[in-house]
Amino acid sequence: MPRDPAPATGPNTGAATQALSRGPRHVAIIMDGNGRWAQARGRPRLFGHHAGAKRVREIVEACPALGIKYLTIFAFSTENWKRTQTEVAGLMSLFRRYIAKEMQALAAKNVRVRFIGDRVRLDTKLIALMDQLELETEGNDGTHLTIALNYGGRDEVARATKRLAQDVADGKLKPEDVDEETLPKYLDTCVLPDPDLVIRTSGEARISNFLLWQSAYAEYEFIDTLWPDFTGEELDRLCRSYGRRDRRFGAVKT
Repeated sequence: MPRDPAPATGPNTGAATQALSRGPRHVAIIMDGNGRWAQARGRPRLFGHHAGAKRVREIVEACPALGIKYLTIFAFSTENWKRTQTEVAGLMSLFRRYIAKEMQALAAKNVRVRFIGDRVRLDTKLIALMDQLELETEGNDGTHLTIALNYGGRDEVARATKRLAQDVADGKLKPEDVDEETLPKYLDTCVLPDPDLVIRTSGEARISNFLLWQSAYAEYEFIDTLWPDFTGEELDRLCRSYGRRDRRFGAVKT
């Protein structure tokens, strides 16, 4: 059976400033532009992916001061298997090294790490490291970092629908009880609130199959900055811009 989704989260309170209190609590980022960043410097694409991995640490560390409780990053999509075998192998090696290297630091900084996506196609060593990192950080209650690895929004919805259909077939769920509140309980993100702000770097203006269901009412920012150049200062600017937006969720102010 699925777990209940996280309750809706409201504005931050307490010592945060009014601007931060209106900022996004959950930010999702499509980290794009690593390859172009490297090629502009005459280096191979994997050089850019390594630079991008280093950038993740700065952004995670910037989250608490910005009032960001949940950060979800798009690391590898179900479509990325179409890239060259050399690049895919290099990325998988990078993921293994990143997890092994950052595990202690993430645990020490009170970061809770989760992975979403279909693990079936990933190698056993990488899966073991993912499991270990989740276990090492499961008691942390600081920033919740979710890493989408071999993830695709359509694939996630398809997998969730299969689980839901099986529960209906097994008599655990009545067909007439299925509504738009039911499916989210079967998604990979069932314990997370929906993203408030989705950022895509590199100048591309598309969502590339990322958090399709969850982002129905998210605000979007498409920026020209390539991911290895993205900074905590730019994240701060985007969060402040979000705080000035009028979010009505389909309603009209009276």
